[in-house]
Amino acid sequence: MRIALFVTCLADTVFPQAAKATVRLLERLGHEVVFPAGQTCCGQMHVNTGYPGEAVPLVRRFARTFDPYDVVVAPSGSCVGSVRHQHAWVARRAGDERLAGRAESVAGRTYELSELLVDVLGVTDVGAYFPHRVTYHPTCHSLRSLRVGDRPVRLLRAVRGLTLVELPAAEQCCGFGGTFAVKNADTSTAMLADKMRHVLSTGAEVCTAGDVSCLMHIGGGLSRLRAGMRTVHLAEILASTEEAV
Repeated sequence: MRIALFVTCLADTVFPQAAKATVRLLERLGHEVVFPAGQTCCGQMHVNTGYPGEAVPLVRRFARTFDPYDVVVAPSGSCVGSVRHQHAWVARRAGDERLAGRAESVAGRTYELSELLVDVLGVTDVGAYFPHRVTYHPTCHSLRSLRVGDRPVRLLRAVRGLTLVELPAAEQCCGFGGTFAVKNADTSTAMLADKMRHVLSTGAEVCTAGDVSCLMHIGGGLSRLRAGMRTVHLAEILASTEEAV
């Protein structure tokens, strides 16, 4: 299968290892991954901050860039949630029904990584090897917007050598929320403290999730505590093999 990678802003600029791992994983499974160079931000931060009008050019570019591909994947539940639930709305709000239709078409072919693997490619055992004790944080957008359910957990349970430890109060938000963490710093910090307490209680070596934004928030807090726990994107775990360890 020929799959287009939507890299997302954070993966592109701060966490390229998550995007590279997505490519390695899908190529190992026998698929061709292409990177459309015309891609930019999906516009989520504009919409969420109250500037849907400014997001229109980004929605138009996204639709134009990814329309030629049958399948689009991103290592981000948050950005895929924006594509799926915001793009057509942004276009219709601007009175562009043609763009809205095109956005809906592209959104129907855009998947978060665990969705693509389980629902489209039909695999849960990707041949990964990761000999560590791991806990999984289900990010808000993947959980509530995309409803990925137990797909990431099913993938993690099939990884050889991995011990999956249940995270207490897993469905509670980590407190990032994009600009929420900036505009409501005290509330965000309190939510992060609760999340870190639960993460550390597992005794895991690694905390994983499907969004680098949440891992950045949690990882930053853990590093300040010098807790000795790493945050690793789901794609990196699934891309790991015995040869690479």
